[in-house]
This record gives sequence, structure tokens and C-alpha cells, in this order.
Amino acid sequence: MTDEITKRSLRILVAGGGVAGQALAFWLTRGGHQVTVVERFPALRASGAQVDLRGQGIEAVERMGLLDTVRSQLVDEAGVAFVDSRGKPKATIMANTSGTGRQSLTSEYEIMRGDLVRILHDATKDDAEYIFGKSVDGFDQDEHHVTAHFSDGTSGEYDLLIGADGQGSRTRRALLPEGFDPYWRVGIHMAYWFVPRIASDSNIRDTYMVPGGRQIMRRSHNATETQAYFVMREESAEASASHRAPVEQQQEFWAGRFRDAGWQTDRFIAGMKTSPFFYSQEIVQVRTDTWSKGRVVLAGDAAHCASPYSGMGISGGLVGAYVLAGEINRHANDLPTALANYDSVLRPFVDKIQAEVNPRLLRVGMPMSKHAISAFQTATALACRLRIPELTARFAKEDRGGDWQFPAYSVPAAT
Repeated sequence: MTDEITKRSLRILVAGGGVAGQALAFWLTRGGHQVTVVERFPALRASGAQVDLRGQGIEAVERMGLLDTVRSQLVDEAGVAFVDSRGKPKATIMANTSGTGRQSLTSEYEIMRGDLVRILHDATKDDAEYIFGKSVDGFDQDEHHVTAHFSDGTSGEYDLLIGADGQGSRTRRALLPEGFDPYWRVGIHMAYWFVPRIASDSNIRDTYMVPGGRQIMRRSHNATETQAYFVMREESAEASASHRAPVEQQQEFWAGRFRDAGWQTDRFIAGMKTSPFFYSQEIVQVRTDTWSKGRVVLAGDAAHCASPYSGMGISGGLVGAYVLAGEINRHANDLPTALANYDSVLRPFVDKIQAEVNPRLLRVGMPMSKHAISAFQTATALACRLRIPELTARFAKEDRGGDWQFPAYSVPAAT
């Protein structure tokens, strides 16, 4: 059973113009609300590495009427190979393209983050107001309104503020008690950037394991560019602090950790300097007991970052935007009820996708010794010969996100 949209139009401010922020703009404007999206970057942040859609995330895009557009921009990634120091594949797990079961290590729906951001922006730019080069630095609220204070010294009054400002959310920092740590850490760090593509770069993602709990990945997304990833297990203050250093120092840190790794390491380190972007992060999940307070609510990674290893970060942001906007559209005259429902409806889904990240399994995939690496590759090769990954994916009863079902919200059809 669906409910008719309440006709009251709200003034809603969305802090953050990424995937979750733009998905919110999509659904909220269709609910008749006046939506302003502020993004601290000076232009649309249509950059970043490859992301995937899985399970309910695919359905979320389909409900937006954008699945065909997304399909037209997909990256051709056929599978994942585990290679030795000469680049020779020891085992390869192919994508599950059967249309049933569970996506494998690579999804049937792989897309560059920048392309997905552009698709969402094209679908919302005529209905929502976008302001770039501006951020929400703080807010005050009372029973009736929330006043946002912006980085340019101005302020604005709104009915609701949504913090969709990412894993390091300033909105969340202001919303939660001082000293509260929302991060659940797994002791893994990652950096990624682009390098020029060479002839040997294929549409199979290469994964190279290095002693010391290190891993290098290479994947190519177009005819001229290849993505390079350095990943490592390390629980140290130095590693955690490195992500906040200037980019040049971040690059020096990663080069120092991987310079002896072999394979194509020299190529990848040399490519850091000329890459159009470089991103370094600690792998964390965001876990909080509440996503809202008064007229301020968190969405996407700001509320429930599941981490890249869940495979559901982008999908979680899209699904969460759908639920939050749906509850606001349904209860525009009763925001406390809308925000309480958002929490109760979405949290079982978030719990499922966050549980996909098992530190013990991650450590198995990042061996510390040559012997452990050899054992991992041998076991994986045997499993592939027996078609275990293929059959497990194809005949799985559900994808990541489990059997959580989309609630039904009555909204105008996408045009």
C-alpha cells in the first residue's frame, strides 16, 4: 500500500553534492520540495575511481529511471585475476553476468564515480539549486527552522538540513556529542590514482599480493587510462595521520611503503606525479546510534559509510537517499515521524551491508608472508578450476544487502 505525498513544500538544504546528495535532490524535488545543494568544491566533483552497483543499489537506479543511462556508461571489467610478480594470472574469478544470484568480486555494473555523478547531475540540475564553492560550517536550530552558517559568511534558514557530506562529515561532527568517535576501523589503508594505459592492460582487474599484508591492484576503465591501487594492513598512528598530510607527503608515504614490492610498482609510483587526482584513505565504517537530531539528519557515508570492502558504499547511499526522501515526502508535515521512520526502515539494511566487512576475511586476502600468499593463490586456483566462485555467485539466494525490501513510496514518475 502506498501513501499520497503530503502537499506541503519544504525548504531543504543538502550539504554535499556527491552521489547521495544528488540522489536526495532527485527524489525530494519530485516530492515538490525546494532543494538547495551546496558543495564545497568549486565545480561538480565528477572525478574518482571505479565504483559498483549491487543488489538494491541496482534497483534504486532503476526506480530513478536511469538504469539504461548507467548501462551506457559501464566500465568493461570482465573479472579479477590474482597475478604473480611477472603478471602471470594464478587464478581468475569472472563477473557474474547471469542476471541471477550474487555479484562476484567485480560487479556486472561497474562505473566510474565521475560518470555516475554526471548522470545524477543531469537528472537534477533543472529542478534543484546547486551552489558550488560553498560549505555548511555550522548550524543553529529551533522547533521550527534550522539556520545554516556558510563558509562565505552568509546564513540561510531552512525547514531541514541534510548532511550528505561524506565519511568525514562536518555535519555529523556538529550533530553528535563532542568526543564521540563514529569510526569502526579495520586496520587497512588504501590509495588510488590514474596512470597512462599500456598495451598489456586488459579488461581483467589484476591483483598482486606483496608480503607484509600489501596488495596492488590495476584496472583499466578506458582506452587511455588505468587505475592503480596500493592497499596495506597497518595499524599505526603514522598511517592514520598520513591521509591528512599534503598530497606530496601522502605520495611519499605510499612510495616508501611499496618501493620494494616488484611487479609494476615503479610504473605506478612514477604515475602518481602526473595523475589527474590522488586519493588516500583509511578503510573505516561510520557507525552511530542516531542519524538525526531535530531538523538535521545525516545521509549516505555521513550516516552509514560501509567502506569500499562492503561493495555497497554507492548502493547504500542511493538506497538511503530513496528511503529518507520517501519518508520526508510521505510525512512533510511531521518531520519527527519522517526521520524516525527513516532510521527504523533503513537501519536493518545498513546493518546487513556493514556486516559484509569481516576483518578476519580481509586479513586472509592480504597475507603477510610469501608462503601465505602462495597458499592463497593455490587455493583460489583450485576453487576456480572447480568453478566454485562462479556457481556460488550464480546460485546464491540473495546479493549483498540480503532480503531487505524497498518500501513503497508514491512519487511522480521519473521523466
